Amino acid sequence: MFILFKIKYIGGQTLSVGKLQRVNSNDKNWYSEFILNYIELKASFYKETRIDSLIFSYGFKDGKVKNKQELTYSGLYQNYNDYQIPISTNPLDYGILINKIDMKDSVVYFLHNEKGLSIVIRTYMDHNLIEFFKSGTSLIKFTDELMNENKFLRIIGNKKYYFKNGEQILLSSEVRTKFISKSSKSKDIVNNFITLDIETYIVDGLMTPYLICFYDGKNLFSFYLSDYTSVEQMILECLQSILKRKYKGYSVYAHNLGKFDIIFLLKYLVKLGNIKPIIHNGKIISLTVNYGENGKYKIEFKDSLLLLLTSLNSLCGSFKIEEGKSIFPHLFVNENNLNYKGDVPKMDEFININKKEYQDYKLKYNVWTLKTEAIKYCKIDCISLYQILLKFNGMIFSLFSKNIHNYPTLSSLAFSIYRSNFIVENKIPQITGQVAKNIRSGYTGGAVDMYIPQGVKIKAYDVNSLYPSQMHSQLMPVGFPTYFNGDILKLDANAFGFFYCKIIAPDDILHPILQTHVKTNNGTRTVSPIGTWEDVIFSQELYNAEKYGYKFEVLWGYTFKSEVIFKDYVEFLFNLRSRYDKSNPLNFIAKILMNSLYGRFGMDENFTNINIIHKDYYADFENKNLDNIIKTTEIEDYFLVEFKNVNENNEDNTHDTSVAIAAAITAYARIHMTQFKNNPKIILYYTDTDSIYVDENSEIDIGLIDNKILGKLKLEYICNKAIFLSPKVYCLETTEEETIYKVKGLKHDVELNTHSF
Repeated sequence: MFILFKIKYIGGQTLSVGKLQRVNSNDKNWYSEFILNYIELKASFYKETRIDSLIFSYGFKDGKVKNKQELTYSGLYQNYNDYQIPISTNPLDYGILINKIDMKDSVVYFLHNEKGLSIVIRTYMDHNLIEFFKSGTSLIKFTDELMNENKFLRIIGNKKYYFKNGEQILLSSEVRTKFISKSSKSKDIVNNFITLDIETYIVDGLMTPYLICFYDGKNLFSFYLSDYTSVEQMILECLQSILKRKYKGYSVYAHNLGKFDIIFLLKYLVKLGNIKPIIHNGKIISLTVNYGENGKYKIEFKDSLLLLLTSLNSLCGSFKIEEGKSIFPHLFVNENNLNYKGDVPKMDEFININKKEYQDYKLKYNVWTLKTEAIKYCKIDCISLYQILLKFNGMIFSLFSKNIHNYPTLSSLAFSIYRSNFIVENKIPQITGQVAKNIRSGYTGGAVDMYIPQGVKIKAYDVNSLYPSQMHSQLMPVGFPTYFNGDILKLDANAFGFFYCKIIAPDDILHPILQTHVKTNNGTRTVSPIGTWEDVIFSQELYNAEKYGYKFEVLWGYTFKSEVIFKDYVEFLFNLRSRYDKSNPLNFIAKILMNSLYGRFGMDENFTNINIIHKDYYADFENKNLDNIIKTTEIEDYFLVEFKNVNENNEDNTHDTSVAIAAAITAYARIHMTQFKNNPKIILYYTDTDSIYVDENSEIDIGLIDNKILGKLKLEYICNKAIFLSPKVYCLETTEEETIYKVKGLKHDVELNTHSF
């Protein structure tokens, strides 16, 4: 049958719907769908103009024509939802051609497939636009981008499918995230804070407070145990003196409060107000107390060691505090001599004091009184810490318009400084949920390895600001992460991101350079294995490891855009540090800020919840939350309960973290250190995150040594003899008079006798 369908409109205009069709009697349904879909696809004119009549012109001829439902395509199909899509860029593989229209810049194909769907394909030089219809309703729309003769990319929604020779080789999907935003600066400097010091002695192996002092910038207060009937009474009176309206909104700092296990304060504070601890990775960061009528006032207890990462004695030197740390016989005090008066205690009751210092101290006293000297010592500590924090806050505000008291840790302060002064908007993604979990599985830190246990004439080199040097110049993962499944390197040999791989280490490698986490009976350990294993690895570390003979099979992962984002931050602080010598506090501030930022990006976003529950109500709470309780600590009549966030895998959980940044920085640092490993010109004894210990005859490129340039080596010292007990280095310097044992990592030399060593 020859058939042509026409529509006659009011006004006399007649239009043909498609070309003359040749059909058999069993093509009735096909022809009905053809007419309906053609009208929907051709133009809105068919539906918007009033119709006068429908006209069918037809005729017959002996024999049969080719079956309209018979397709010639014999290739593979992509199953997407309920659709079978040909893995082909040839429009004629999609169905029976109904019509073809040549446009100025493209060709439009109208087709009908065996499922009764109409398909419109618009072809351009380098891509096709494809859309499926059912009775005029659009079902699916996608783009095929032509890459070469046998390879093309299909984009459906946010997913990308890569095909080669008729088979899918890779799937990728962009993960939409929020970005870490720019934060505001502080308008005014604020110094509402108190410093507190606690002195203790040991009872049955436990630290027991016998003296507490605090200083508010004007007034000093002390509370000595012999003036009270119990430790509890002493502490409660001290805390009640702090929890007053005039101190609302204050921060209370105690240096190295964690050494007492800050939780001991809870059993007293819980009697005076509502407590909200912040705990991360099992460590209490701060304690917020709401007190007064209906808890309308708030005060926060913090450990100043988390802001200033060194001892109070060192800080007094860095910040040039005149009074500074004083001398006191800590080992002398016990529960039976709190009211002692008499001779100055013996030298061995003091810590870190030499003979001259002891003799000078002893000459000051005819009668030495423990209570007087303890309070004097405690007050000096409070005043010193107050002056340090006051200077620190003033310098930070002057440089960056930030108040330190809004931040419990140095990393949180550095992060806020970066966000308000240096960050570029819409660059750093907030990595959360499963993406964060996957990348974090391959997030490891510095490599610490001992290769030769002892040697003579060993040169010790440190890398000058290793992490900041990598932050300064290296490309970082930015933009939306894109998930892929398959071997991304077959498509893009320079892909940038984090890849889950099968890894094969070379059998003959002298010093393995890739790390992985291994679960043991004693917890998770980080090792550098040989053999074969699977893990997530940063792309740049993969490319570097290939130079040493490692083999990789990429299975899946995430790609990112790449950009240098920390250059201004690092340069500002490095230049600031370079302008001042080590005796200036600005040198110290620049150093600690430069080294404290990267870790904040890697902070685990799955914070735990904290509740303080009276014992009378705990059983009911436990029944409802048993599976989520992590740890329960008894505090007299209460329990401090740490429990999991039930929504910890929620993709919407955001704490302004981006583990991809931290993982990239630590990986770059390991890459930097590999140039000193497996080098035949270097005899390597020991390495840690940023140090190498080599034989004095090792040949190190002179261009790699410069103590004033980021990322270069600086010679720290030469050991006449060294013993390496990973992760510590014992360096012996022998003289005619004595042997001094230096323990790497400690601020001061530790003197031990030969036998104990």
